[in-house]
Amino acid sequence: MKQLQDVDLKLLRVFMTIVKCGGFSAAQAALNSSQSTISEQMNNLETRLGCTLCERGRGGFRLTEHGMAAYEAAQRLMLAVDTFCTDTSALTQRIAGKLYLGIIDNTVTDDESPLPPALHRFVSRGHDVQLDVYIGTPAELEERVLDGRLHVAIGHFPLRVPGLSYLHLYEEPDGLYCGRHSPLYQRAPSEQALFERIAESHIVARGYLQQRDLELLQASKATATVDNIEAQALLILSGAYIGFLPTHYAAQWVASGRMRQIDPERFSSAWPFTAVTRRGTAQPLILRAFMEDLQACGRPV
Repeated sequence: MKQLQDVDLKLLRVFMTIVKCGGFSAAQAALNSSQSTISEQMNNLETRLGCTLCERGRGGFRLTEHGMAAYEAAQRLMLAVDTFCTDTSALTQRIAGKLYLGIIDNTVTDDESPLPPALHRFVSRGHDVQLDVYIGTPAELEERVLDGRLHVAIGHFPLRVPGLSYLHLYEEPDGLYCGRHSPLYQRAPSEQALFERIAESHIVARGYLQQRDLELLQASKATATVDNIEAQALLILSGAYIGFLPTHYAAQWVASGRMRQIDPERFSSAWPFTAVTRRGTAQPLILRAFMEDLQACGRPV
């Protein structure tokens, strides 16, 4: 595609909707088009790009290698278009456009999170803004901010990636938990007995916090690794594993007796939640406005 035209933007939006919906049939309602029309539009886009973007048929819908690259490039392009629209709206003293926000999973039960009040404050200002929210692992979020697919991401980020800026928001407490059917559900009679039971237990850890978890437990390895909190909670509830969870997230199962927090004084910590943005580039107006509200609702170190 030597030159980008209006029709190309339309075809790329169709392509992105198909990918998000997981196929041509599923995208019909979102696009308000027939499958034959969608197929024709995809053929036109593939002709324009000179490559096959996806495979469709009895085997289902699947992106090709070119298709995955095109989809990521299209995400960056649409973010740039939305940023242009937002910045030009500033000429009329009006913030409008799309804010691309990334967050880690299962923070909805955290009453201390500044994100809900920040969003309320931001939307209440009357901005003509559409939110696009992506939930992913810390590494995925950092990658998407770095390559321009997200304006900002909020979550745990144990490492520091060059090219990104990290703004502290607040601390999220966590603790060590076991399920009702775990040997550790009954309190150990002594510290030695506690660590003996821990040494005999299967440990589940989130990949990005595994090193910290193992150090706290004086263990050499985890027998299960996950990339989200829900999977970790599921394994702990089974009674076959022990592991760390945010206290706000585990509270529902502790209250019902399905989990118990193990020795809170010994195995408790607080992890910083930070907002990540790309360094070295001028922030679009929509991001600057959101960051102001986010900082106003955060709690200083």
